Amino acid sequence: MSDIREKLLEALTRAGAVSCTLEHPSDPTHGDLATNAAFVLAKKEGTAPRECAKRLLRNLSLPPEVAQTEIAGAGFINFFLSRDFFSGEIGRIRDAQESWGRNDIYEGKRVIVEYTDPNPFKELHIGHLVPNAVGESLARLFMDSGAEVRRVTFQGDVGLHVAKAIWGMQKLAQVETASDLGKAYALGAKAYEEGAKEEMQALNKVIYEKSDPEINALYEKGKALSLQYFEEAYALLGSEFDRYFFESETGPRGLEIVRAHIGSVFQESDGAVIFPGEKYGLHTRVFVNAEGLPTYEAKDLGLVEEKHKYFPFDLSVTVTASEQKEYFKVVLKALEEVLPQYKGKIEVLTNGMLRLKEGKMSSRTGDVISALSLIEEVAKRVSEKAEEGGSDISEEVLYDIAVGAIKYAILRSSTEKDIVFDFKQSITFEGDSGPYLQYTYARSRSVLEKAKDAGVSGSVAVTPEGPYPLERILYRFPQIVERAVSEREPHHVATFLVEVAGAFNTFYGVERIVDPEDRHAPYKVLLTEAVAATLKNGLWLLGIRAPERM
Repeated sequence: MSDIREKLLEALTRAGAVSCTLEHPSDPTHGDLATNAAFVLAKKEGTAPRECAKRLLRNLSLPPEVAQTEIAGAGFINFFLSRDFFSGEIGRIRDAQESWGRNDIYEGKRVIVEYTDPNPFKELHIGHLVPNAVGESLARLFMDSGAEVRRVTFQGDVGLHVAKAIWGMQKLAQVETASDLGKAYALGAKAYEEGAKEEMQALNKVIYEKSDPEINALYEKGKALSLQYFEEAYALLGSEFDRYFFESETGPRGLEIVRAHIGSVFQESDGAVIFPGEKYGLHTRVFVNAEGLPTYEAKDLGLVEEKHKYFPFDLSVTVTASEQKEYFKVVLKALEEVLPQYKGKIEVLTNGMLRLKEGKMSSRTGDVISALSLIEEVAKRVSEKAEEGGSDISEEVLYDIAVGAIKYAILRSSTEKDIVFDFKQSITFEGDSGPYLQYTYARSRSVLEKAKDAGVSGSVAVTPEGPYPLERILYRFPQIVERAVSEREPHHVATFLVEVAGAFNTFYGVERIVDPEDRHAPYKVLLTEAVAATLKNGLWLLGIRAPERM
């Protein structure tokens, strides 16, 4: 497909239509590709677009894959691809299997993707599900684009939230589980607001300095409980991190960087060290507080150095909440001033918030909606829906569907949009949902099992006269993947898969796919194999498991 686009664009460019587009029309009757080249030329020459279109077609050397052309409307040129092109693409999908959809635009590049970033001593709440879904999908998109990828997460294991949790641990008789730790944090958070602020600030300094053995023991216990809890959640979500970074390790390095540039980049102010952002059209932020401790800003500077020491990257992408956008503008500007070698190698991708009917959740008071509780609730509702329909779904598949429902609800829109999670819509098996895609994949596998039992093997030996609508969609998958990784937008893959699923289910409804008496049955089976490969690979890119049976 990319070859055809390149040949056509080269020919159009030679004809003078330098800035023209070549797109897939939404209406298949308008061809497989359409260009506005005639309008570009007409504007440049001051002539009629339709006349320019006729001249372009006369002088255009078309690749053999183009079977027909037409001029539509005032001067759009539509291209119709040949039967041989489509059957060739379907065969190519069958041959590629797991590699179908991959590209090499990041071949030889080393990429770090940082995402999720939960803080030990606090719950993994539903807000963490958004950067987890986006980050995991981006990591996979980079991998399928040839990059060597490392998944990392950055966790705040020092700071006031830790002091609040440990204060609460001191008050509770027993803290043995992550749930107990959540109660301890809630207790400390409440006390902080009700008058224990100075006490916890002093405790925070003790924790940072590691000067009290009893406090150190509570700290290590709480951190271990948190990390074990996170690992269990990551396993359920399908994320496996290569490296955990902690603020306790990046803070000292960040402090060194800031102190080395006081007077040139940073300034002292009321006992603290600040970055004067107004100088650059930004806002001023504190990088070292009056107690001499590094703030989040300094820790983020240290993180860049620690990441590069761990894995010398060409690109580091951080996925974080959109409310952090202005914060990161300041941090990245400070980074550019003190460590210019990283300029152009750091990206911050901001994501919207996940909201339920209760509105935005807050962990400040411990009143959170945990990520695991949302997954449990979705799994429960999927189970009830399956029972109503007389289906028996295994527990493993049940949780695959629940996680898929949540991830798809997040990834179906552009990353910066807020997500309103609708339970009913998210678990439907019809239309725009994760379970719908999983169900369609399972249906394609069921068809292929029937074909195997009937002795019908996929083949391009005999093809229908014209391509099925489904064929006109499937071949675009590699182009979709390239666009998704280039724009850092997994929703392009999600939207495409829904289009594939819809076309396949229509195909399934009107065609007898497995019919040994039908001379076109082998091609229909081959087409079903292509659908299965596309859905499986696409779901993998979204971080969604593809059950073989549902």
